[in-house]
Amino acid sequence: MAQYITTYTGAHFYPLEPDPEDIRIEDIAHALSMHCRANGHYKYFYSVADHCIDCAVEAEARGLDAYVSLLCLLHDAAEAYISDIPRPVKRDLKGIYEIEDRIANMVYIKFAGRIPDRNEFELMREIDDAMLYHEFKANMGEELSYGDIFSERSFRTRRPSESESEFIETFRRLRNRLHGI
Repeated sequence: MAQYITTYTGAHFYPLEPDPEDIRIEDIAHALSMHCRANGHYKYFYSVADHCIDCAVEAEARGLDAYVSLLCLLHDAAEAYISDIPRPVKRDLKGIYEIEDRIANMVYIKFAGRIPDRNEFELMREIDDAMLYHEFKANMGEELSYGDIFSERSFRTRRPSESESEFIETFRRLRNRLHGI
């Protein structure tokens, strides 16, 4: 059995021994557009890519800089390679956070230039949690905890190809903004 996964673009990615050269934004956008949030338990399909786009848009609506907005877009990128594991389960899986963090940090370095500092990470996590609240409210009718958001998001079902394209467009726009282009 192979120790790698074959990605959308044909790369052989080794999740336990990742190589930054095998990390491609096209693979991330495609895979995340095909994964449903909430482990598929939402009443309507809402992809991880849509969630990431919504987080990036929210960061911009809050007036945060291009780096934090790009982090918000990329914060679930590791899930393109190791899938999403619901938080209650993930807490008890030994080693999963280390695997996920290793991949995420490679993504941040490759596409955003560096690993986020504590404050940037907390801003991203705050937006992630606020969006989760609003997703559950829109898609399940359940209110989890808190979460004001500044952007107007619909949390609507879209075709994966739409989400994939918007993810790539948002990535390019934020990366250009980060580099002053």
